[in-house]
Amino acid sequence: MNHFKGKQFQQDVIIVAVGYYLRYNLSYREVQEILYDRGINVSHTTIYRWVQEYGKRLYQIWKKKNKKSFYSWKMDETYIKIKGKRLVKQFDEPKVVVTDKAPSITSAFKKLKEYGFYQGTEHRTIKYLNNLIEQDHRPVKRRNKFYRSLRTASPTIKGMEAIRGLYKKTRKEGTLFGFSVCTEIKVLLGIPA
Repeated sequence: MNHFKGKQFQQDVIIVAVGYYLRYNLSYREVQEILYDRGINVSHTTIYRWVQEYGKRLYQIWKKKNKKSFYSWKMDETYIKIKGKRLVKQFDEPKVVVTDKAPSITSAFKKLKEYGFYQGTEHRTIKYLNNLIEQDHRPVKRRNKFYRSLRTASPTIKGMEAIRGLYKKTRKEGTLFGFSVCTEIKVLLGIPA
């Protein structure tokens, strides 16, 4: 499948722009400057559109290849702002949700069940079991972005999650110094390196 058919720019330009935005704490204008320094003149709004399109696509492909990791969610309390409101977004219902013993999470989970969410999900509260994910939400919040709508926040965060998952997998395999966001995106999309 050609993911870049009909695009004005070459696939490598799109991959670098999307990969840098999703992996590093850069704005669209900063990615635009990086590309401009390399002789590529592309608008920051074009980069935004690429992130919206490919962030969602990368997440879908990554999720299909990593189905087993979605059996159980380890969760910590966090939120992002969309139009100044807190957001709870359900991707797919897991079989098990593991949280720490914070009373606020237990209360929130019970409330979600009352509203009809997570009916087939078991909630386990085990102190310190989810410590590995305590820091996982930092890359999203570090950007200090104000998302204006769920429509724009969702593909961006999904793309960041896919790239973060690829990075963590590479790190787990002991090849941390060989990580290249562009190479990982090419592998994920099935593009020969």
